[in-house]
Amino acid sequence: MDGNRRWAKQHGLPVALGHANGARQVRRIVQACAERGVRYLTLFAFSTENWRRPQDEVSSLMGLMTLYLQKEVKNMSAKGVRLKIVGDISGFSARIQELILQAQEKTAHNDTITLTIAANYGGRWDMVEAVKSWQTAHPGESVNGIDEAALSEHLGLSYAPDPDLLIRTGGESRISNFMLWQLAYTELFFTDALWPSFTPDELDRALTWYGTRERRFGGSTKT
Repeated sequence: MDGNRRWAKQHGLPVALGHANGARQVRRIVQACAERGVRYLTLFAFSTENWRRPQDEVSSLMGLMTLYLQKEVKNMSAKGVRLKIVGDISGFSARIQELILQAQEKTAHNDTITLTIAANYGGRWDMVEAVKSWQTAHPGESVNGIDEAALSEHLGLSYAPDPDLLIRTGGESRISNFMLWQLAYTELFFTDALWPSFTPDELDRALTWYGTRERRFGGSTKT
């Protein structure tokens, strides 16, 4: 969800208001995805590298996360949204960790769409943690026993299928340490739209583009 800061600058607003408008957009896009039959949606909200941003910006992001977890659970339950948080939540305050656990528990029964928020997350971190988790589950065994299927079971998003489509907003054409393992054969769609301006119409444009893609997963074209 890239572009909150640039959107704020374009509108002559503080960075915090750019992030606030980006947070408001989440509900709209989650609902649009659910209406279009999307069963799994993962939003990259805060990376392991984002701690390097100015302290006041990090503080405002933590405040938004707290507010979102407090205010959105009721609406998510009403809309059938199951919420999952993936990332190193131990890096957050005790209050945010508590809210995360409560929100996941309260929405666990919902099955219209699974919304995953990647927070304090990085693709490299995910793979390292998966290896550690596998080793804990197989004490005394050599890592030579790991294959792709075994490692996948220990990734943060092991409950979700690999993504069909990645949408990167904000005009950037890179993955930025997001779901590096899972994106191996994902179709990549890059848009100049800044996240606060990313509308359901832009989502439809991405989905229409995806519909034109021929997915071969390394194989040859069918004849």
